Amino acid sequence: MKNRRSFIKRAAAGLAVAGLLPLSKKAMAGEIKITGTLVHHVYFWLKEPKNEAHKKQLLKGLNELLKVETIKMSHIGFPAGTESRDVVDHSYSVSYMLMFDNQAGQDAYQIDPIHLKFVDENKDLWSKVIVYDAINS
Repeated sequence: MKNRRSFIKRAAAGLAVAGLLPLSKKAMAGEIKITGTLVHHVYFWLKEPKNEAHKKQLLKGLNELLKVETIKMSHIGFPAGTESRDVVDHSYSVSYMLMFDNQAGQDAYQIDPIHLKFVDENKDLWSKVIVYDAINS
């Protein structure tokens, strides 16, 4: 029985790594496409952008949100040091990008108690939030 469990664990790990192999090789943008996924990108402007305690609290809350089961992928980011141009907005404090399998996954996220708690506990930290949702078929 122990050998069987060990084999299953090793096989599962091997399959997981094999699933990532296409992403590890150099690929052209057209070779890797994300389809049917809803991308939920949230930008936060902190009331006090230089307040490290507030930023830390927001990051802790965003990481807690990752416990919502319908989230498939995530990225937490900060303004990059890219060139200033008219089309680039570096004014936000934190960005939060989530991917869901579909609209239903995002809808469930919006009413999940973890999400509602996050908003309630952190809403006083930000002066502005903008959300961009995108989906393709």
